Amino acid sequence: MESFLKEHRGGESVLDLSPRSTVGGGVEDVYGEDRASEDQLVTPWTCLPITIDVGTNNETLLNDEFYIGLKQKRATGKEYYDLLEEFMTAVKQNYGEKVLVQFEDFANHNAFELLAMYGTTHLAGTGIAELIALEISKQTKAPLEETRKKIWLVDSKGLIVSSRKESLQHFKQPWAHEHEPCKNLLDAVKAIKPTTLIGTSGVGKQFTKEVVEAMAAFNKTPLIMALSNPTSQAECTAEEAYTWTEGRAIFSSGSPFDPVELNGKLHVPGQANNAYIFPGLGFGLVISGAIRVHDDMLLAASEALAGQVTQEHYDKGMIYPPFSNIRKISAHIAVNVAAKAYELGLATRLPRPADLVKYAESCMFTPNYRSYR
Repeated sequence: MESFLKEHRGGESVLDLSPRSTVGGGVEDVYGEDRASEDQLVTPWTCLPITIDVGTNNETLLNDEFYIGLKQKRATGKEYYDLLEEFMTAVKQNYGEKVLVQFEDFANHNAFELLAMYGTTHLAGTGIAELIALEISKQTKAPLEETRKKIWLVDSKGLIVSSRKESLQHFKQPWAHEHEPCKNLLDAVKAIKPTTLIGTSGVGKQFTKEVVEAMAAFNKTPLIMALSNPTSQAECTAEEAYTWTEGRAIFSSGSPFDPVELNGKLHVPGQANNAYIFPGLGFGLVISGAIRVHDDMLLAASEALAGQVTQEHYDKGMIYPPFSNIRKISAHIAVNVAAKAYELGLATRLPRPADLVKYAESCMFTPNYRSYR
């Protein structure tokens, strides 16, 4: 396969940890790509991790004689975006339309600007909320404008409502619905009565006992997704979610939590890790030679993952299949993504293989050591 997979990092925001240095970035990036290659079965020599050094605001590093990074304050504004434009142009010129570039761990203020710049030509341009709205629209045939109204967002100032629209960042404005202001998450939960609570702020302990109990008060099986990493920044723990809902919650987290036994029943928390989706998504794009990443491909990947959850898993409170089957999971997702690429006319590996499953299996890289004796 001549397709090329790159991971491009901004180095400014890593799982809501502190901005990283050039040295740390290099180590993390190589590990990240090797792990992706192992899981998704893309040959590792077609993957290239990249960190673009735009300086650092860490005074300790700036004054460290052994720091190998660029010793200047971080580039911002036009200088920063011009550099990214130069990078994206060079990648496209050198590797063509089929090169797959993953933007990873950019700070929010840069990430959304980059989505605005490249969303129609380079990047999948939506976040969690938009993808959920798209999937609801797809399954219910309701207009996207209507399904967006089923999703409510809360930021540091409270519920995002229309009366705040003028002061909101542009990417929050589509989610500003008509409602009375709510100053905090607990008030918002009591007012909206959601069925699902998703935490991605990177601020720990936001799903308090009162918030989770409120979710349990009007939901038989509330879905609690505490996705922030690392574990110390999770909105709540698995044990807290199960205990505060008397074992009725379906819980998922970004960080791993051990199973919890409560009242004689074993509850298995799910881990909402991109290792489920990314390997199969990337592999599907590569084997089809896709020239764009369309939102429908992300939905196809999610649907393929959900389709591998059995009733036995549901009975244990699981919403993801066991990670021990990651190779099978990734292959299934890859086939769905590749099929969607062909359906959308974005695949360049022509003609389309008669059997996508067999073709995917033939392209898979198996990480093992050769035996010479």
